[in-house]
Amino acid sequence: MPHPWTRRRWLSTLGSAAAASALPARAWATDDSAPATRQLEIAGPWEMSGLALAQSGHLYQKLQVIETLLEASSVGQPAAGLATTWSQSPDGLRWQFDLRPGARFHDGSRVRAADAVAALQAATQAPGALSQAPVAGLRVLASADGRESLEILLHRPHATLPSLLAHFSTAVLAPGSWAPDGRTLVRILGSGPYRITRLEAPQRLEVAWFDGEGGPAPQIRRAGYLAVGRAETRALMAASGQADLVFALDPASLAKWRRTVSPARLASVTVPRVMALKLNAGAPVLSDARVRQALSLAIDREGIASAILRDPGLAATQLLPPTVPDWHDPSLPPLTFDLERAAGLLRAAGWRRSADGRHWRDVTGQPVTLTLRTFPDRPELPIVATALQEQWRQLGLPVRVSIGNSGDIPLGHRDGSLQIGLMARNYASTPDLTASLWQDFRPGGHDWGAMGWQSPPVWDALAALNSGAGLDRAAALRRQVVQGLQRDLPVIPVAWYRQHVAVSRRVQRPVLDPLERSYRLSALRWTDGDGAFASRGKDHT
Repeated sequence: MPHPWTRRRWLSTLGSAAAASALPARAWATDDSAPATRQLEIAGPWEMSGLALAQSGHLYQKLQVIETLLEASSVGQPAAGLATTWSQSPDGLRWQFDLRPGARFHDGSRVRAADAVAALQAATQAPGALSQAPVAGLRVLASADGRESLEILLHRPHATLPSLLAHFSTAVLAPGSWAPDGRTLVRILGSGPYRITRLEAPQRLEVAWFDGEGGPAPQIRRAGYLAVGRAETRALMAASGQADLVFALDPASLAKWRRTVSPARLASVTVPRVMALKLNAGAPVLSDARVRQALSLAIDREGIASAILRDPGLAATQLLPPTVPDWHDPSLPPLTFDLERAAGLLRAAGWRRSADGRHWRDVTGQPVTLTLRTFPDRPELPIVATALQEQWRQLGLPVRVSIGNSGDIPLGHRDGSLQIGLMARNYASTPDLTASLWQDFRPGGHDWGAMGWQSPPVWDALAALNSGAGLDRAAALRRQVVQGLQRDLPVIPVAWYRQHVAVSRRVQRPVLDPLERSYRLSALRWTDGDGAFASRGKDHT
């Protein structure tokens, strides 16, 4: 086994690897009568794979094009969105939502409760977020004062319903978003403060301020988003001033930033996103928890965090970081690096070394080979995959790394072909992490969660939290979940995340969204004025 310094120096040489992907183009545009203004330019790695909310709704939400009934505060608490007030019946089976008076879609039509009912009805079908909730019915409520309201009826109480209603898949779109058949989505007509003026999938999206409700104009009245797959290219765009906000900077670019003077500055925030290994616990070679624990023990997380992510504090000791205190148990023994213990667990699981002592054979006597799938949307993932390949080789486990599209992991879940997938999972896709954890670790698992794994204690604890029945003992139930995941490791945490954004000096330093839901365009400000076109800006009209 190499000395740790040698191993980490080897890890650091992987920092230049990156890849890109492309999808077929699709374009549409709207008439644009917005006045000439400077345009904020944003670059990120996330492509638009289609118009549907389930595919690209996260981008529409980030750019404030769409709205959901409820929003979320920076700490994940329910906040007003399209609904300004809401209430539930004492038995928890009826929820009423009153829509914002005067809300309008980008085609000028009024937002009606019937539109919200149609959107939520669609979201009750998988993969919509509301497919998790026991929805019994949706209906428009009559109101004597003309206010638009709707009601959600449940088969049983569901405490995380407000969090699900903040997910982008529940966004409310205008009827004009669909073709005459009512089923084909042809444009995105939301009700947010920005409307789409141009969409060229998979890479380009432009928006302009929408003043349908007569509110004050933000300083950022126009913005463009460009999907740029290569991390090096994004970094060059930031350094050359071609983009005002650049997301998902790779560790090598961050290290260079810290050593040199750049025309851009950095803004950072810790986010509840985790780099983790999704394992097929239903596959014979991975079904024994001791094998999964051995794979975890063979991971030098501190080495990966230091040499590749350039931040030793990101080495994951359990699934979620201390910045999510409700779901972090400081009393848990941390995940550690110990090749000797890993080999002992494999022997305890019935595995034996091959004749040459270099490789393992499973309980059937077959040589063990594994395939790890990952994707380049986040540039660090292929690099970390190569590091894991080397670390597991030191344990005597040959691993083949397959770099493809992010959709390969969900596809492998559905057809049962996945062995191991390396992913970056945002557990705050719903503001209350209970909903995301239930989605991932419920019976049957999920595309980005458990696969072939069974744990009634974890299921029961999450179900109790979801229903609200266990809120009086919520802390104990959350601890039961965290401990069960740490013991069984259906998903193996590798590293936590900090979101780093390069910010041009044309823009005041932003307050980043720790839940990664919004770019907060409407709150951004130019450094030198109110957004009127300036000679040193670029006219994109």
